[in-house]
Amino acid sequence: MKYLFFTAAAICAIAFKSFGQEAAPNVQTFNFTVEDCVNYAYEHQDSVVNAKLDIKSAEYKVKETTGIGLPQITGTASFQDYLKIPTTLLPGEFFGQPAGTFVPIQFGVKYQSSFGVNANQILFDGSYLVGLKASKTYKELSIRSHIRSKIEANVNVTKAYYQVLVSNEQLRLLNANIAQLKQQMDETTQQNKQGFVEKIDVDRIVVQYNNLVTSRENTIRLLALNYQVLKFQMGMPIEYALSLKDKLEDIKLEDNTADLAADTAFYHNRIEYNLAETNVDLKQLDLKRQKSLSLPSLKANAAYTSSYQDNNFSNLYKMSFPSSYVGLTLNVPLFSGLQRVNQIRQSKIAVLKSQNDLENAKNGLKLQANQAHVTYVNGLQSLNNQKRNQTLAQEVLRVSKIKYQQGVGSSIEVTQAQTGLEDADNKYIQGLYDALVSKVDLDKAYGRIK
Repeated sequence: MKYLFFTAAAICAIAFKSFGQEAAPNVQTFNFTVEDCVNYAYEHQDSVVNAKLDIKSAEYKVKETTGIGLPQITGTASFQDYLKIPTTLLPGEFFGQPAGTFVPIQFGVKYQSSFGVNANQILFDGSYLVGLKASKTYKELSIRSHIRSKIEANVNVTKAYYQVLVSNEQLRLLNANIAQLKQQMDETTQQNKQGFVEKIDVDRIVVQYNNLVTSRENTIRLLALNYQVLKFQMGMPIEYALSLKDKLEDIKLEDNTADLAADTAFYHNRIEYNLAETNVDLKQLDLKRQKSLSLPSLKANAAYTSSYQDNNFSNLYKMSFPSSYVGLTLNVPLFSGLQRVNQIRQSKIAVLKSQNDLENAKNGLKLQANQAHVTYVNGLQSLNNQKRNQTLAQEVLRVSKIKYQQGVGSSIEVTQAQTGLEDADNKYIQGLYDALVSKVDLDKAYGRIK
């Protein structure tokens, strides 16, 4: 019975495992460089995709505006059944009646119907011509907005990618510290058993070891979260598996910013400045549109109508009465109560404000670039300093261990050296991330990210 029980349990476990494998969804796996992640975001990140759709919408807007200048043709059809034929009062004198009297007369027939075609064509309209230019500028605005969305996606994805790399480096340092501390803890425990060291020396190392293990567990969880943040910035489903090809050593952090100071017109490469320029163009076109409303407009029009009338419905469409015409319509604005004058003045003010905004944008971008330059240089110096401190902390720990093993040092000195190394590692990790992020901000500030 016991054998049968375990056999049945094993079969159930295998069946359950097989079912779980069959039911598990196929998870896609990707191994990407930072460039691959950015290109993926260009195709899948919601803000970029929506900005691309805005370009398509702007193209349709241009076609819509162009269509206003094409012939406008409409068809009409009507049918009336006069339940009561309209009555008209005619003067009685027409029928030999006394003056001042009226005779009711019904004109028309019971059934009436008509079919017609109307056509209109703009020959000249200043506001239409300006609107056509404005629609093309609007399309240009949507294209530049799409570029801005791609740049923002590039920046966010790159920073998230670097965050994962830094977290991996932090995990590597923690594993190295835990490994050497584990060895030291085992050696100290053996020495305590042999009576060479006190129990308190073992306890100090155990406390440090436990703290490092906890830090590693926290870092592992944060690393998984950082992967999810990266996939979110890319527009990738969170459940997909993603691994990174690039390594920290592949990223060059160098102080090569000397040539940046010589470029005084870099702000022209910034999409924010280009958008401000487009906004000025739109305001100027709106001013032209307001002025064009004072110009005459000329339209050609034509119509053809076929009418049918009869008192019997069965005979309604047996005879038609066609009519047609062609003509021109000229509209000449004469006086609008000074409304148009004040609208033009308002548009002029809007142009001046947009030009002021453009100048302010230029100054702001220059300031931003200077800040990014200073932050990057400071970040590199801090990172190099933290690297030196890390090397020194490792040397201090090595010497402290030797002195302790030779009996000329104390366990407290070793513990303090270990704490100093952990602090140096943490500052190095923070300095590394700050330097990488400042590099991305510097490239963005000088318009290097397209």
